[in-house]
Amino acid sequence: MKSPALLALAASIATLATVQAEDWPRWGGNDPGRNMYSPAKGLPSTFDPGKFKANSEEVDITTTKNVKWVAKLGSQTYGNPVVANGKVFVGTNNASPRDPKYKDDRSCLYTFNEYNGDFLWQLAVPKLASGKVNDWEYLGILASPCVEGGKVYLVTSRCDVVCLDAEGMSNGNDGPFKDEAKYLGGPGKPPIEPGPTDGDIIWRYDMMDELGVFPHNASNCSVITLGDKLFTCTSNGQDWTHVNIPSPLSPSFIVLDKNTGTFLAEDDAKIGTNIKHGQWTSPSLGKVNGKDQVYFGGGDGILYAFSTEPVKEGDSTYMKKVWWFDAVPEEYKHDKAGKPIKYPAAEGPSEINATPVFYKNRVYVAIGQDPEHGEGVGRLVCVDATKTGDITKTGLIWDFKEIHRSISTVSIDPTNGLLFIGDFSGFVYCLDAETGKKYWEYDMKSHMWGSTLVADGKVYCGDEDGDARIFASDKQFKLISEVNMGSPVFSTPIVANGTLYIGTQTQLFAIGEGAKPVEAGAKK
Repeated sequence: MKSPALLALAASIATLATVQAEDWPRWGGNDPGRNMYSPAKGLPSTFDPGKFKANSEEVDITTTKNVKWVAKLGSQTYGNPVVANGKVFVGTNNASPRDPKYKDDRSCLYTFNEYNGDFLWQLAVPKLASGKVNDWEYLGILASPCVEGGKVYLVTSRCDVVCLDAEGMSNGNDGPFKDEAKYLGGPGKPPIEPGPTDGDIIWRYDMMDELGVFPHNASNCSVITLGDKLFTCTSNGQDWTHVNIPSPLSPSFIVLDKNTGTFLAEDDAKIGTNIKHGQWTSPSLGKVNGKDQVYFGGGDGILYAFSTEPVKEGDSTYMKKVWWFDAVPEEYKHDKAGKPIKYPAAEGPSEINATPVFYKNRVYVAIGQDPEHGEGVGRLVCVDATKTGDITKTGLIWDFKEIHRSISTVSIDPTNGLLFIGDFSGFVYCLDAETGKKYWEYDMKSHMWGSTLVADGKVYCGDEDGDARIFASDKQFKLISEVNMGSPVFSTPIVANGTLYIGTQTQLFAIGEGAKPVEAGAKK
C-alpha cells in the first residue's frame, strides 16, 4: 500500500503536468475572460531565432537556439496563433503560396503540425471584389480562430463567419456546405476544386449579405463561444469618405448558433450611428452573480456588457444591455473652450479595438485607434462588472491616463496581482491590477501592435522593429532578454503545452527551453 505522502506527491506531479500540458485553443487561451496569461512553467528566458539561408526567406534551423521549428508564413501576419489537438492555426496572406493553384492575393488560415511544424492544410480566402475599402490588399486573415473539438470557427477577410473541419479536406468534404469550389474561386470567377490540403467548410454566415454591414478596410474578430452560442463583432464601419456610415442600422455585435451558423440575436445598443471609424474588437465572457455576461468594446468608445440570453421583441431578437461605460473622458471630447475635438486628432476621442478582459468581477480595457492614425492620448479603465445601467459615473474603479492609444489587451498575473499592457507608442506598463498604481514603464522605442503575455514569472511581447522582449513579472523592473526576430512582430506571443509561439510578419517560431530542432516529418 502506498503511503499518503507518495500519493500526495503523485497527485502534485499529475496536477503540474496538467497545468503545463495545456492547449491555447482561442484568443486568450482557455480563459473566457481573455486574460493573456498561461500557468505554464519552465519557459525560456532567451532564445536565438537563427539566421536566414543565403538568398532565401527560410531560416537555417541549425543556427537557432531553443527553437523546435520555424514555419514560413506570408509577407504580412497580424493574426495570433492558436493551438489545439496537435495542430497550430494562424492567419497570414498568400505572398508565399503553399499551393500553385492560388497565385493571387488571398487571405489564408494556415494549419501546421504542432510537433514538427509540417504544413497540413489551408483555407485560402479570395479577396472581396470591392477592394481595399472593405478588404485591404495583402492584409491576410487578422482574426484568431476558436477551436472546439473538431471544429474551427473563424471570421475571414470577406466578413463571413465560417465553421471549418479541423482536419481540412484530408478526411473528405464533411458537413452541409458543399460549395467549397465556388467559394475558393470567388464571385464571378471559375470554381477551384479543393484538394486534400484545402479547408473544409461546414457552414458559412456572410455578414455583409445577411446583415448589410460595411466593414471598413478589414474584417476582424476572434469569436468566442458559450454553450451552443457563438459571439462575434460584425466589423461594421465607415466608407472611404471617413464620414459616411453606409449601414448605420446594421448590428455591431451578433450571436449565432455554433452548430449551424443560424442567426440568433443582435445587440440592442444601436452603435451604428456613432461609429468613429471601424470595429475590430473581440468579445470576452464573464459570470457575475451567477449570470453570464458578454463584453464588447464598441466603435463608439463605449464598453458594453450584454446578457448572453437572447430576448424576442416584436420581429427582432436582441442581446440586451446589462450595463455600459463610456471609456472616452470628457477632456478628449472637448477642448478647454468647450469646442468638440474632431476625430482622429491626437488629443481627441478614440474607439475600443482592444479585447475587454474580465477578471475578478472587473473588466479592463484600453481605448485606441487604427494604427494608420498614428499616436495619441489613451486611457485604460477598470470597471465594476457587478453594476447595471449607465455606469459611466458610478462604475469606474480606477483609470490610467498615462497610457497612449492602444490596441493591446491586458495580461494579469494571478500570482502577484500585477497587470501589464502595451500601447501603440511602444511603452509597456506594469500596474497594480487592484488599484491601478504604476510600478514601472519601459519604452520599446517602436510601435506595439500586439499584446503582452504573462507566463512562468515572465512577460513576453514584441514590436514593429522585430524585437521580442522578456521582462520579469515583478514590481521591480527587470529586462531578462531582448531578441531581434528578423521581421516585425505584430502579433502576440502565446504558450501551449510548454511551447512558446511567436509569429513575425513572415515566420512562426515554436520555442522551448532546451529545445532541439525537430526534423520535418518527425513523429512524436
